[in-house]
Amino acid sequence: MYTILSVIQIFFAIALVFLILLHSGKDAGLSGAFGVGGGGSSLGGGSMVERNLDRATVIFAVLFAVNTVVLLKI
Repeated sequence: MYTILSVIQIFFAIALVFLILLHSGKDAGLSGAFGVGGGGSSLGGGSMVERNLDRATVIFAVLFAVNTVVLLKI
C-alpha cells in the first residue's frame, strides 16, 4: 500500500509542478508557450482557461496534501 501511495505522490508532485509552471507570471512564463494566457486565444479569451487552470492546480494541491497526510499515517 505504501508503494502505491508513493507512486501516486510522485505523480501528484510532477503534475502540480507542471500546472504551477503553466500559470502566467510577470513575463507570461510557460503559459505563453502553450497559448494559455493570451487574451485573444481561440479557447474562450483566456480567462476561462486560466480559471480552469486555477481549479486544476487547487485540486491537485489538495490531493497532494491529503496523500501526504495518508502517507504519514501509514
